[in-house]
Amino acid sequence: MPEYKHFPLADTAEGLTEADIIAWQVKPGDTVTVNQIVVEVETAKAAVELPIPWAGVVTELLVEPGQTVEVGAPILTIDVDPGGKAAPAPAAAPAAEEPAEEEMKPLVGYGSKAVVTQRRARKGTAAPVAAAPAPVAVAPAPVATPAPVAPAKPKGGYVPRAKPPVRKLAKDLGVDLHALTGTADGGVITRDDVHAAANGSAAPAAAVSTVDSGYDPATRERRVPIKGVRKATAAAMVQSAYTAPHVTEFLTIDVTPMMEFREKLKKSREFAGVKVTPLTFAAKAVCLAAKRTPDVNAVWDEAAQEIVYKDYVHLGIAAATPRGLVVPKVRDADAMSLKELAIALTELTDVAREGKTTPAAMLGGTITITNVGVFGVDTGTPIINPGESAILCLGAIKDTPWVVDGEIKVRKVLQLSLSFDHRVVDGQQGSEFLADVGALLADPAVAITY
Repeated sequence: MPEYKHFPLADTAEGLTEADIIAWQVKPGDTVTVNQIVVEVETAKAAVELPIPWAGVVTELLVEPGQTVEVGAPILTIDVDPGGKAAPAPAAAPAAEEPAEEEMKPLVGYGSKAVVTQRRARKGTAAPVAAAPAPVAVAPAPVATPAPVAPAKPKGGYVPRAKPPVRKLAKDLGVDLHALTGTADGGVITRDDVHAAANGSAAPAAAVSTVDSGYDPATRERRVPIKGVRKATAAAMVQSAYTAPHVTEFLTIDVTPMMEFREKLKKSREFAGVKVTPLTFAAKAVCLAAKRTPDVNAVWDEAAQEIVYKDYVHLGIAAATPRGLVVPKVRDADAMSLKELAIALTELTDVAREGKTTPAAMLGGTITITNVGVFGVDTGTPIINPGESAILCLGAIKDTPWVVDGEIKVRKVLQLSLSFDHRVVDGQQGSEFLADVGALLADPAVAITY
């Protein structure tokens, strides 16, 4: 007799309540193996591929791509005994009939338990003495091999295959992925395919639907549902802005010595192949300055009515990605050398831009740096990330007239801004920290005095 199991949407990171289905990697009738990737979902923190913890035959996809699903809700049904050959355990051994706790957990660490549908006992066989907790049953047809139930067809008649950054690009340009034919291996849709469609030079599978893209020709407006990273970012920023009393201070510094030192490092054998940027120096400066002013690396615990001082720096780096703003962390950044920081920052930003940052990589930060200078912006008033007490903003480094020894010269000048939680950090501590960071960036040699 076939045995059906529901595969639930797992909680892929602490605190998640829902996720958007991006793309199915299987269809009804497919045979899957243990830990095979079956679906790609987008949470408020990252795009995640979910493996299935059982082998069997997929019988039904319960949700369509694009739908938002709550954690724990079933999204797929699988027949784990498609041949119907397994016999039920005898009455004397009821424990064998019950699904073991470990069997109901995904094998790669995703947390939600599966909802299991047990087989009905054959006629003439005694029912087990101890029954498992009442499962959510899927009523199978009374035949040896039930016909798979076809899921509702997505728009365009197929599930477009595209990575999260490409999906984000398509949304921004108003391109319907369901109407495109991917040119990469396996029919995967690429950025070039999306740009070609946006420019009207693609050979789509069908006409691009203005309804599907959210564009209304009558109003000349495009509406995009608030989901995923954008939704989470908005909620976090509102919470922070209306919970922590923000104070922002500014400092303009001459970083010509830092830029000259950077050029020397590029030519050194030790830093060969290592990408050293102004952000690298800022990261090191923040870690050093935080040791002298630990208040900026502390956090206000409202529930416990305590200020928690952290003896480590998990440095958040705000990164603009095709999926929106994400803030992955460099763990124990204060224990790293300048070279180690440079390597860690390069890896972190590369992964973020590819849309592959894991949810775990964005948890537990203590202080954050945001770099608006890469967009040519001079400065800003950043909002503190929830769970932290300070955020440093780097502006653009520009050639600027500057007084040096009584003479006006053209120098490399940078504007810094620091927002901090005034419940934790007083004006004196915030000013001292910003001054320390500025001094370290203005002259990296100052670091040897710390």
